[in-house]
Amino acid sequence: MALQNSQYDALMRYYQRLQFRNKHEQDAHIAEAQAKIPRLAEIDREIASISVKKARILLGDKDNEDFDLNTQIQALSRERADLLKTHGYPEDYLKMHYTCPICQDTGYVDNQKCICFKRAISEHLYTQSNIRELLKTASFDAFSLDYYPEDMINKASGQTARQFAETALERAKDFVQNFDHSFENLFIYGDTGVGKTFLTYCIAKELLDSMHSVIYYSAFDLFDAFARNTFSNSETTEGENDYILNCDLLIIDDLGTELTNSFVASQFFLCINERILRKKSTVISTNLTLGNFMDTYSERVFSRVSSNYTMIKLIGKDIRIQKKILGGN
Repeated sequence: MALQNSQYDALMRYYQRLQFRNKHEQDAHIAEAQAKIPRLAEIDREIASISVKKARILLGDKDNEDFDLNTQIQALSRERADLLKTHGYPEDYLKMHYTCPICQDTGYVDNQKCICFKRAISEHLYTQSNIRELLKTASFDAFSLDYYPEDMINKASGQTARQFAETALERAKDFVQNFDHSFENLFIYGDTGVGKTFLTYCIAKELLDSMHSVIYYSAFDLFDAFARNTFSNSETTEGENDYILNCDLLIIDDLGTELTNSFVASQFFLCINERILRKKSTVISTNLTLGNFMDTYSERVFSRVSSNYTMIKLIGKDIRIQKKILGGN
């Protein structure tokens, strides 16, 4: 997964702030220690002086007798450490202290991303996803099939609610597993409270943990963003629009709950169509039936979705009500 330029720039600014903070802290330590122990400043000047003297000798200066620079620097360094210890300071008090000693707060080691940089990417992507807190309890393992009764049967297909849920879970896992190798979109539909949104959270968490850019919008918030982007020319709205169209995965939740009009319908088509053209995956969840979906967003939108999305249906009883009956378990 390649970071967008704006994301990469934001992370590098973070590392620049770390470096600035570390240097500021070191300078403050040096100023404080030298004010209490004037000899420390003299040691620094002596080290600089003998280093210049050694360089001149190496360049051919015959006026000075050669000497072992390392030995003299080590002696001065020991004196500095003893002075710091005597005055109650740790021996490394004057050294630069790094948040990440592996890369020394550059983000890279031997031109490869440091482990701290990878963690920073994950943190940044989680923050931008819009559902950071909601993903703390989300995982495919937490998607319980126990809430889907085997005695509830769909007349049209003959499948039970549990069979629908098993299929949905399997397809969601396949979607994640094949995400980097094949382009796919998911359309998850069914009644209120049957686990559609939670399934999208599980997908989002898996992909965020593998450092893909995921952004979640309720349908209302998405179309509100489109309205801002359409009627405002600020850099912020342009950036938001670009991210919606280019993030690795866009999740549109509760489609159909927003106030639908010609603007919403056209923006919805433009969004899904542009992401299809760019081969950027989208997951949509809705309480609408397929028939209601076509009536709400036009036959053209329905055709685009039905021909480019894997349809996943969930049936069952409202899980939130089941949990209340079971005392929250």
